Amino acid sequence: MIKRPGFAWALLFLVRIPWLYLVPMSYTATFRFHDSLKDFLRPRQRHTAIFYTFAEHQTVKDMIEAMGVPHLEVKNVLVNGEELSFSQRIQAGDQVEVYSYEGGEAELLPGIAEPRFVLDVHLGSLARYLRMLGFDTVYEQQLHDPELVQISSEEQRILLTRDVNLLKHKAIPAGYWLRSQQTEEQLQEVISRYKLAGHFQPFTRCMVCNGHIVPVEKRDVLEQIPPKTKVYFDEFYQCQQCRRVYWKGSHYERMQELIQRIKEV
Repeated sequence: MIKRPGFAWALLFLVRIPWLYLVPMSYTATFRFHDSLKDFLRPRQRHTAIFYTFAEHQTVKDMIEAMGVPHLEVKNVLVNGEELSFSQRIQAGDQVEVYSYEGGEAELLPGIAEPRFVLDVHLGSLARYLRMLGFDTVYEQQLHDPELVQISSEEQRILLTRDVNLLKHKAIPAGYWLRSQQTEEQLQEVISRYKLAGHFQPFTRCMVCNGHIVPVEKRDVLEQIPPKTKVYFDEFYQCQQCRRVYWKGSHYERMQELIQRIKEV
C-alpha cells in the first residue's frame, strides 16, 4: 500500500512554494564595445560579442561598468540602433553597441567651460606638464579618492587617473583613464582626447603650485636668483602664489622642444 505524505510534510511543501517567486529573474543581452573601450576588457572579449546576463533592476551604466568599462569613457550607447542614456534599462535579447570618444572627438561637457583638471596621486609629472602648457591643474599628493571626486564635482574639473574604478563614480562630470605610464605619452593622450592643441598658453602657470606667472623686475627678485643667473639673465617671471622665480635658461629651451614635439604629433 502506498503511503500518503503526512500533514507535516504537506505543510512544509505549501510553505516553500511562495519562495520560488522570490528568485530574481535574469535576462541576457549582447554587448559589443568599440575602439578604445576594448582596453578595459579581457583579451578574449575584445574582438567578439559579450553575452551578458543581467537582473531587471540594472541600468545601462550598471551593466557597462560591471564589465569593467567606466561610463565616463563612453560617448554613446545604441540599443537595437536607438540611443539610450546610462540611467535607462534594456530588455532580454537586446543588441547593445557601446562607443568611445575617438580621434579627439570628446567635447567638454555642459558646465565645464574650459579644460581644467584634477589629477590623482600617481600623475605628478603629468600635472607639471599640463601646468607648463598653461592649464589649470589641481594636484596634491595628499588628496585621496573622495577628495578628488569632490573637487571634480564641485569645481567641474576633468579627473585624470590611472585608477579605472575611480572613474565609475557618478558624481564625476568628466574623466579619462591614462593608458600609458610615460609622462609625455600621457600628455599627448590628454591633448588628443580633449582637443587641447588650440588652448596652449605656455609658461603662464607655475609648474609647482599652479599659480599664475607674471613678469617681474630683476631688482625685485635679486635675493632669489643664483649668482651666475644674475650675470647672464635680465628677464624674469614670478608666481603670484608661491613667489617662485623663473627665467629662460636651459630648462626653458628643453620645454620649448617638448612643446614642439607635441605640436608635431
